[in-house]
Amino acid sequence: MTDRTDIPALALEWHNSGRGAVIATVVETWGSAPRPIGSQLVIDRDGAMEGSVSGGCVEGAVITEAMEAVDDGKTRLLAFGVSDDQAFAVGLACGGQIRVLVEPVGGDALSADLLKELVDARAARQRIAYVADLENDDRKLADASDYAERFRSDKSGVEEDGRTFVAIHNPPLRMLIVGAVHIAQPLVQMARACGYDPILIDPRPVFGSEERFPGEVISDDWPDEAMEALGLDPRTAVVTLTHDPKLDDPAIRAALSSDVFYLGCLGSTRTHAKRVERLEQDGFSAEQIARIHGPVGLNIGAKSPAEIAVSIMAQVTEVLRKA
Repeated sequence: MTDRTDIPALALEWHNSGRGAVIATVVETWGSAPRPIGSQLVIDRDGAMEGSVSGGCVEGAVITEAMEAVDDGKTRLLAFGVSDDQAFAVGLACGGQIRVLVEPVGGDALSADLLKELVDARAARQRIAYVADLENDDRKLADASDYAERFRSDKSGVEEDGRTFVAIHNPPLRMLIVGAVHIAQPLVQMARACGYDPILIDPRPVFGSEERFPGEVISDDWPDEAMEALGLDPRTAVVTLTHDPKLDDPAIRAALSSDVFYLGCLGSTRTHAKRVERLEQDGFSAEQIARIHGPVGLNIGAKSPAEIAVSIMAQVTEVLRKA
């Protein structure tokens, strides 16, 4: 079964099964909306739906338009004025405007082939943008380099020309944590709260156990082997916590040979200096080694494992959002 939260994949599945599918996307909204720009809803010809484009104040009208769009294949750009009473009912202080782009799959604008390209790119963890001209049916996919700032900030929206809508499809964020040590326990929780999929890597059963990390994804492979299997990309952060070069160094070498956006390594300044010496002997350049955040985390005077985890999460966030 397709993930019900993966709206593009679900829309393609519904279309291919003959149910008909329409994707509704928020392209513009009020400042503190319950659903951000880029949020999506998929509707079939009978009105079944997954996802959302608001807190419920416009869904009914969108579904009605979508059911008509399945039959006529026409794109719609819907504009709604949300009253203060409606906004208050969904948790907002005041009303505003919301615009929703309604696109039937296989219709005049969104072809099934283009949607499949998007779905395949997302499945392969590629960073891809869906670009729609709001004044006609021109649609295309674009690379991350074309909209670097939008990808960095995960911000879909209308360009300055007022007619080009860019929907950002970034892969989910991941944090690979090497070493299922005490610090890792609060770190996995904080990472998940910040929108990351944390994965623990530790071949030592006494550390990487279900009892110590209930419900967590734990790999007992050697770190470099685990990373090769998982794949490393610009939406991945790597944190090494073991203090043991036999475990940390293979992970560090793998990360430095990839395009992960963050690499942080636990250890004192002296420990890091020895780490740098080993990496230099392995042939890594000064520029590559400079990518390492070591000692890991922002210098906030952290002492306890939870405080250290806070400092790590803060630094990861800073690198992601300000790079």
